[in-house]
Amino acid sequence: MAQDRPGKNSGTQAELRAALASGQQALDRIEPILGHLLSSPDHSLFSDEIVARLRGMFNDLAWQVLRVQAEATGQAGREAFAERHGEALAAHFQQCGAILTHCHSLAVEWQLTERLEAKGGLDPVLSPVLQDFIAHHDPSVASTAMSALAAQARFAQAQRRMELPLAELPGDLFHEVLVSWRTYNGERVSDALTRAEGKMRSNFDESASRLALFARLIASIGGQALDALTPDRAGAGLFFTALAARSGQTRAEAILSSNYRQVPRLALGLRAAGLPASKVDEVLLKLHPQAAPIADLDLVSEAEARRMLADVQAEIGA
Repeated sequence: MAQDRPGKNSGTQAELRAALASGQQALDRIEPILGHLLSSPDHSLFSDEIVARLRGMFNDLAWQVLRVQAEATGQAGREAFAERHGEALAAHFQQCGAILTHCHSLAVEWQLTERLEAKGGLDPVLSPVLQDFIAHHDPSVASTAMSALAAQARFAQAQRRMELPLAELPGDLFHEVLVSWRTYNGERVSDALTRAEGKMRSNFDESASRLALFARLIASIGGQALDALTPDRAGAGLFFTALAARSGQTRAEAILSSNYRQVPRLALGLRAAGLPASKVDEVLLKLHPQAAPIADLDLVSEAEARRMLADVQAEIGA
């Protein structure tokens, strides 16, 4: 196949590499633009919904930390203390690019979750693939799936409220939040505050988070994860987790590839994840019915797609 048409394959890869590079440059501009939008009333480049959801999540993170601080330092009225300092601490958190990217990816994930529910009637909490996991013959997988179901229900509730529980952060970002909090307090850091931070760290259990549970489910089925690469069967959360794990991308990269302007990246990600070209076309048609199909995608192997995704990251970062 690909070996029989080396010239055509080379041309296809060159076109896809150019599209990937252009798309990556657009993704690299997102973080500074979002940072500007969160401190500005001009939302012309991103939807009001995304910006509002980001603000809500940052405010919620700030208030959770400030409630702990108020209690640790003996402040009268936790809520009043959080209200006084919430906006400033939220703005401080927004300066951390990794946290900003994570919150943006969650907002985009929820946006797709709502689209799948509105257009196809997909339950935002219990997808067919998650149901299959719950009915799995391995009790440990079934138990993990039940925990994931509860975590997805909490995620849906939190997103509707524009909130983000600290316990749902990946471990590295939980650390970033606490470091940022300490930096924000500066000379106000006390022994009581240090003890409160230590208690928060000791109570944090990343393995119980929704993303960790999803990752364990996808890892448990290994090469049989193709069903999870169909968003209207897996649901957005499991779909993006499977796409990231099997294509060698971060979860945020996988989520942002679902944007209309990132169709080449999404197509290559799905190929890198092992989805046949014909099935990739089906996914693209469901997510972006107005987008032109990717020509000659069948000429690109899984290994080639994975290499192209890795190369574009290296080229942009060079």
